[in-house]
Amino acid sequence: MPELTIPVQSIAPFGASRWEPTGYADVPPIPLIGQREVDRLFDDLDLWDCWPLAHEDGHTVSHMGRNWWFFLSAPVFADPVERHGHARIRLLSRGEDGWRDHGNAFADGFTPGSREWAGCCVLMDDGETVQHFFTAAGRRGEPVATFEQRIYVSVGRLTPDGPAAWQTPQEIFVADGIRYVLDRQDKGAPGLIKGFRDPAWLRDPATGKAHLLFTGSAGWDDGGFNGVIGMATLEADGWVLNDPLIEAVGINNELERPHVIARDGRYYLFWSTQTHTFAPDAVAGPNGLYGAVAESLSGPWRLINTGGLVAANPETEPKQSYSWWVTGEGEVWSFVDYWGMAGRSLADHPELLRSNFGGTPAPRFQLVFDGNAVTVG
Repeated sequence: MPELTIPVQSIAPFGASRWEPTGYADVPPIPLIGQREVDRLFDDLDLWDCWPLAHEDGHTVSHMGRNWWFFLSAPVFADPVERHGHARIRLLSRGEDGWRDHGNAFADGFTPGSREWAGCCVLMDDGETVQHFFTAAGRRGEPVATFEQRIYVSVGRLTPDGPAAWQTPQEIFVADGIRYVLDRQDKGAPGLIKGFRDPAWLRDPATGKAHLLFTGSAGWDDGGFNGVIGMATLEADGWVLNDPLIEAVGINNELERPHVIARDGRYYLFWSTQTHTFAPDAVAGPNGLYGAVAESLSGPWRLINTGGLVAANPETEPKQSYSWWVTGEGEVWSFVDYWGMAGRSLADHPELLRSNFGGTPAPRFQLVFDGNAVTVG
């Protein structure tokens, strides 16, 4: 496939590459998820967004013969949307004997939010120090849950029982209200809230510098659809907020869980989004994994495939999975969302809210990288 040479242009005041798709590639769909693939790990807990304990270069850690994974978790509710207001980070490990549960990653009352939202966990190159970056949603003890989002890190160490011995979490950088929306957000709903969340680690192999990518919202635009992918860099005196890498002002409200895989001399930037978070006038894409590619972390970024679409749920089950995470091995993890809908809507069939919500890890699949093209293997 020929290389694309025209970078994505931007209308942003900070030079971010622009995501404004006019159409999407016809990529192979994610395989259909059926009853046999919905393997619930808990009867009383739903699981969704996940991330591994990873090395600094992004590859998944193997420790004591196991991989260590963090999931957002919440008690089972009649309406699974309620899970977002009760989310805790849970630690599980996976080995030849299957999954083991290690309980909540952090003790009750340890983190500063009223809920814990997604992040990443990195084993440093000393082989012992672990840094867990996560989103604190709301504030501990608030009488009514807000949608304020703050980015924290807790430092721990790798023990025979996995990552543990966590130190008091520290807030590491804050939204500036100029490039990134700074808003306590007393009210909100899934898909409509503004973002300052989902920190994801990257050690740039070209410079050796450490960065965090995150889901943000454009501080220079007050519209309803102003998603951006932000970045911060670890400097000598701490984390410093940088300009956004990608902006979708007027196009999409949420470019969720962005992360970069560096391979073959390129940087592959991935994010997840859903059809309902596109602006009414935009060319909406499917619930799927999207991405851009560049020769340096600073860009300019070119959309992968056509329109940036890398992987999408099959047309017959457009909501079967979500929140895709690409490991350093190119393996893609996600969770089972609403599967087996067979064309039915939740609005017309509210009884399916609980019965057809997966709340468990989805089947994994592999990506095939070919320059600017990335597809489901």
